Amino acid sequence: MSTRPTSPLGEDYASTTERTGATLPFDDPRHLLAHRWLVDEAYLLDAQDYATWLDLLTDDIHYFMPVRVTTALGAGFDTARDMAHFDEDKYSLSRRVARFATEHAWTEDPPSRLRHHLSLVRTFATGSPDELVVDSAVLLFRSRGDVREPAIVSAGREDLLRSTPEGWRLARRTIMVDESVLRIQNLAVFL
Repeated sequence: MSTRPTSPLGEDYASTTERTGATLPFDDPRHLLAHRWLVDEAYLLDAQDYATWLDLLTDDIHYFMPVRVTTALGAGFDTARDMAHFDEDKYSLSRRVARFATEHAWTEDPPSRLRHHLSLVRTFATGSPDELVVDSAVLLFRSRGDVREPAIVSAGREDLLRSTPEGWRLARRTIMVDESVLRIQNLAVFL
């Protein structure tokens, strides 16, 4: 997974902070803090408490999920150039959340039942003591009522967590799904 998201929105759209060194030990207070942050976030997303979730994002958040492609060994790429399922900032994320509260959010009426399964959390120091890079795996189970098969989305994530006066906040998320063809009815979810 790339540590530098690319975005058609411009070079200074996403933070350029990168990991330094090996993973932090699992008993390192920074790793424990990051792991707890991710678990708390997963519970908010499962409860669909998106207003509270938005408060956990920095104003310069870059939420990015490129389209995966299957290529020949040695091709040098595995994502479609300039294509993404999500390439969002704080404003666009807030508009998606606001839409859920309207009668136009038919993709979530009735609401999905969600469960984010979080694992393989690895934390890395950066050049700044106020930022951490965190890798994790997420498995999303989504059930849409009684008539459809449930959907499962598996992905790896690279996050940038930043310490702010209000606490730790998500400044960047790059989501690399494990399938080229997503088997989910729609993407009215957050990973």
